[in-house]
Amino acid sequence: MKNIAIIPARSGSKGLKDKNIKDLKGKPLLAYTIKAARDTDLFDEIFVSTDSKEYAQIAQDWGASVPFLRGEVLSSDTASSWDVVKHTIESFKEMGNEFETAALLQPTSPLRKAQDIVNGYKLMQSKNANAVISVCEVDHSPLWCNTLPGDHSLKNFLNQDLVSTPRQALPSYYRINGAIYIVKNEYLMTTDSIYKEGCYAMIMSKENSIDIDDAVDFKIAEALLSS
Repeated sequence: MKNIAIIPARSGSKGLKDKNIKDLKGKPLLAYTIKAARDTDLFDEIFVSTDSKEYAQIAQDWGASVPFLRGEVLSSDTASSWDVVKHTIESFKEMGNEFETAALLQPTSPLRKAQDIVNGYKLMQSKNANAVISVCEVDHSPLWCNTLPGDHSLKNFLNQDLVSTPRQALPSYYRINGAIYIVKNEYLMTTDSIYKEGCYAMIMSKENSIDIDDAVDFKIAEALLSS
């Protein structure tokens, strides 16, 4: 089975300037994802999709391939990561290189380990899955959340049965953590959504699930790496 890792690293981040190449404990952010992908020994190609020659050079310095740059349309705010993945699959096919699976590995998840990716592929094999997506348990149960009325009254904010229920007795909730998406390419190219029959969740630890969106997230990642 031939596998490609696709690491989307568009330039010009608005929330955190040049986030994808920002120095994190002595390495550019995207280097952590490149290394994790390389350490799995699962991928025939580790491709960084970027619109920047500077980013491309950094990616290549850390062991990824960048045979072409992302076009303007795919670099816009309206382009989705799956648009990028499909374009990558088609572009490599035109170059005579086809893959059975693609792993979308966002560089904003630097604490994701190689073993997490390996676990995702093991789950795909054991379930004969079309797609595997990483999740982690949420910090706080959504059952304790609600909208507020204009006067911020907490009347009826919580289900009264919930108030007397011990926290440990509440069901566990999970969120998609953005770290790993593995999909069979044939399935991806023929479906309108991968979140269907044959799509399974792979649970990751909260620590490995940090997703950097802003400066606060970046500081949390630094602290976790330091510890």
